[in-house]
Amino acid sequence: MLIQITNLLLQVLISVLAGACLLRCYLQWLAFNLGTGQSRTIGAYILPISNWIVLPLRRLIPSIGRFDVASFLAAYILVTGKVAILILLSGASLSTVSWLIAAFMDLLDLILSGFVGLVFASIILSWVGAGSQIQYLVSLLVDPLLSPIRKAIPNFGALDLSPLVLLLILQVLQIVVNNLK
Repeated sequence: MLIQITNLLLQVLISVLAGACLLRCYLQWLAFNLGTGQSRTIGAYILPISNWIVLPLRRLIPSIGRFDVASFLAAYILVTGKVAILILLSGASLSTVSWLIAAFMDLLDLILSGFVGLVFASIILSWVGAGSQIQYLVSLLVDPLLSPIRKAIPNFGALDLSPLVLLLILQVLQIVVNNLK
């Protein structure tokens, strides 16, 4: 019971912290300006959550092109810490490399879950929040994933099936990742 409660609390905490680091990495990949001086941008929320771990890593590890290595590594470190705590609480040892691989699989699962959430948010906001700033931001994040699918599937007029296809692809990938764990 203690392990389950700890797992839940760590899952929520690490999902928020590592998710902010991953979102920061993805936004840099998309060349999105986080706008540190503007209080109404997404950067006003992401930067305070992730600066404490990303900035020290960024001093040691530079970005590779548009890929923010420090933010990605920060997310991996956070997930690795969660996995290590849960393994130690269960009484197992950390002597093998398998827990590092398990942490990487957890990170992949977090990335896929984040994309699933973004797709659902995009669908809902297209119905109720069309034209809002948050709908614009979510579209900016989801459109790079939907564009190749929209090119591959036939056009059904006003009915856009690309989010459904993307959700199916993401769910299949999550099944693969969870079976590899």
